[in-house]
Amino acid sequence: MTTTLAPPVQQATPAEPEDLTALARRHGLSVSGARPSLRVYVRQLWSRRDFIAAFATARLTAQFSQARLGQVWQVATPLLNAAVYYLIFGVLMNAKSGVPDYVPFLMTGIFVWTFTANTAQAGTRAISGNLGLVRALHFPRASLPISLAVQQLQQLLFSLAALVVMLACFGEFPTWSWLLAIPALFCQALFSTGVALALARVAARTPDISQLMPFVLRTWMYASGAMWSIQNLASSGRFPEAVVLALQCNPAAVYIDLMRFALIESYTRAQLPPHVWGLAVGWAVLAFAGGFIWFWKAEETYGRG
Repeated sequence: MTTTLAPPVQQATPAEPEDLTALARRHGLSVSGARPSLRVYVRQLWSRRDFIAAFATARLTAQFSQARLGQVWQVATPLLNAAVYYLIFGVLMNAKSGVPDYVPFLMTGIFVWTFTANTAQAGTRAISGNLGLVRALHFPRASLPISLAVQQLQQLLFSLAALVVMLACFGEFPTWSWLLAIPALFCQALFSTGVALALARVAARTPDISQLMPFVLRTWMYASGAMWSIQNLASSGRFPEAVVLALQCNPAAVYIDLMRFALIESYTRAQLPPHVWGLAVGWAVLAFAGGFIWFWKAEETYGRG
């Protein structure tokens, strides 16, 4: 008797799973928090312009809410700084020698420098200081450093009102040249916003940068001619021409020079570095475009880790 073995039953092989990426795309899914294209990102940012303005105004209002003098400190702080620097540089170090109208010269430099310094310092806290907001809501992260730059610009406008009064006390009254302050401030605002965007990305990964910034900013201030005349240094012949040129092309010094040229009658064109408006526009475009694109490239990393 022979036994015939039945052929082995072939088990059906399971179908290979569909590629998850293709499956997600087929059903209209996308990566959460993925970086949009630059064009889409700019469009998203523009659609949130009301939030940027409201956030800046709210922070400005709350900044001195616990102080008894409140918003007066927005004006008092740069005035007190100017008084201290006048004592140190104008009196003790005799930096006012050879500088006509030294008090308006000094006050304008301090007010303009304070805007750039405060904007840069605020940029280092744009992401790390708002982690709860960054992790809870989806929005273009560039809104935060830009809103902080707008806040500092609003504060500068308050301070400029006091500066105008102080200039009038020293015989500097409005003339047609004061209109040049508008494009100068616009260029400075673009430059400072770009710096804030770049520092926001750096500080998001390395929060310790905010502790280093006061030393960097203090050095930058001394090199920007806020309290002393770069033109007098150039005419003294004590430093190589390359050093003098680097000081004159320093972006903070460029914007300070332009504001002095606009507001102070004795500050003439001869005291401006060559191609000063080209430098002002060039620094503004380079800093803003470069800082914005560099910040955008790390959009999906903010608030993670």
